[in-house]
Amino acid sequence: MNIYVDFDDCLCETARHFSGLAAGLFGTEVPYENINFFNLQKSFSLTDDQYVFMMTEAHKPEVLLSYEETPGASETVNKWLDEGHDVSIITGRPFSAYDPSRKWLDEHGLDRVKLYCLDKYGRDNFIKDSEFSLKLEDYYKMHFDLAVEDSPHAFKFFDHLPDLKVLVYDRPWNRNSEFPGDNYTRCMDWETIRKIGL
Repeated sequence: MNIYVDFDDCLCETARHFSGLAAGLFGTEVPYENINFFNLQKSFSLTDDQYVFMMTEAHKPEVLLSYEETPGASETVNKWLDEGHDVSIITGRPFSAYDPSRKWLDEHGLDRVKLYCLDKYGRDNFIKDSEFSLKLEDYYKMHFDLAVEDSPHAFKFFDHLPDLKVLVYDRPWNRNSEFPGDNYTRCMDWETIRKIGL
């Protein structure tokens, strides 16, 4: 079985870090549970310049390496690998973040997973001339049986896989989202994902 897993807010607690980062940089107090939009510029009411600055800071290697693991993530992914499944991490991070992202995975016992950087969100606006290691046309040639994703903005990347089972990691910014089909299931934690995933 081929499994797609998103990185931020599925494997690690990125938005929780952003909540503290926005407060430290701009005095913007938005608790994690009040991050109601996947668009962080909107969630934190930032100007364009503030948003670019925050995203640039958040993608520094030392910051990427500091993100806390989402409880149960590495345990579940390694269980799938032990069972012979193929797991690919498909992140919207730019390729400039590949090395620290790869190091984070390795340090959290996920050295066996493949890591691809796919331009899911058009983030060239904060790191100019960004490159990505996986082109869209090549991504669409890949087949997945199961996906773990938190972002409603990424659901469109599953349209070509009508039989795909999508497990949506419950986050504040996806709680009011309408799922595209019956193959989408909300999961509160990795224990639930492990139980219903395969």
